[in-house]
Amino acid sequence: MAHLINLKTFTDTRGSLTVIERVIPFEIKRIFYVNDPGHFAYNGYDFGNATHAVVCLKGSCRISSHTADEEQHFVLETADKCLLLAPGDQHSVREFTDESILMVMASEPFEAVDSMRVDAYRYEVA
Repeated sequence: MAHLINLKTFTDTRGSLTVIERVIPFEIKRIFYVNDPGHFAYNGYDFGNATHAVVCLKGSCRISSHTADEEQHFVLETADKCLLLAPGDQHSVREFTDESILMVMASEPFEAVDSMRVDAYRYEVA
């Protein structure tokens, strides 16, 4: 099941500092990000055996998580919210705002099978 966690953020006159270590419930073995996604939607992606922690660093997006029994919807619009996505669930990302940056941290390193999943990942104009 997908769920949100709060990331500890310290704010003062200089800006904000958000802490990730000791909050994500797994060892981070891969980090990637999607930036300037425009008006595209990413649908039906399965992360295989990896757990993913997703943070929208800039802008906002809507993520849906589908299990065999349930569908959940989340809007990420602040950098202090992290969405944990369980292995084996199907995920869709839609409704990106302009200049969005979506960072993803994974519990497993990149594998060749991931590239097949990415190739099968459907890109649609939202």
